[in-house]
Amino acid sequence: MNDALDVARSPLGLLAVTLLGYQLGRWIQQRTGGHPLAQPVLVAVVVAGGAISLLDVDYADYRSATELVAFWLGPATVALAVPLHRQADRLKGFVVPMLVAVLAGAAVSITSAVLLARALGADTALEKTLATKAATTPVAIAITESLGGIPPLAAVFAILIGIFSAIVGPATLNLLRIRDRRARGLAIGAVSHGVGASRMLREDETEGAFAGLAMGLSALAISLLVPVLALVLF
Repeated sequence: MNDALDVARSPLGLLAVTLLGYQLGRWIQQRTGGHPLAQPVLVAVVVAGGAISLLDVDYADYRSATELVAFWLGPATVALAVPLHRQADRLKGFVVPMLVAVLAGAAVSITSAVLLARALGADTALEKTLATKAATTPVAIAITESLGGIPPLAAVFAILIGIFSAIVGPATLNLLRIRDRRARGLAIGAVSHGVGASRMLREDETEGAFAGLAMGLSALAISLLVPVLALVLF
């Protein structure tokens, strides 16, 4: 029994749990016909979180064991440029509106998060942490650290918001009767990061391409706007 626990707590065992959790999520997604709630990342988070809790593994040890997965996030993100290249002709007449929308959306996201947290009685550290919620996880962590917020909590917010937006975002766009593939991808990618881009890419290549583009542009916009807005908000 102890030997089995030691294997499970080993770097290889923790990596296997993570990958199996994601594969379980994909299996559930396929079995449910791509149901919005069947997000592989959400299933993987639940499985991995449950496993490290039951095995009494420190997060630092888990993070170190799964560094290989984190490493491949970079190339996977860059690979999103491939479908965008195929959709390059769809950018004609859309660049200026897209940039304005991303900048405006980033400003609203930062400001609304800070003001809402303040209205609910949050302290300054939490306000600074929430300001970066719409950025991708690495960017949110870096910006939050520079602001004096709580980087681990920023990562949690970014992941949760990404999963939540990937689940409800497309249905919300359908309800609002937004049909333009470019606009749909832009909206989801700006708030849902890689999780949303992955879902949109499964639904439509144009939506996925613009979601990947929005993910990068949104992270850049938040990186530029947070230091400026921080002078006013904090």
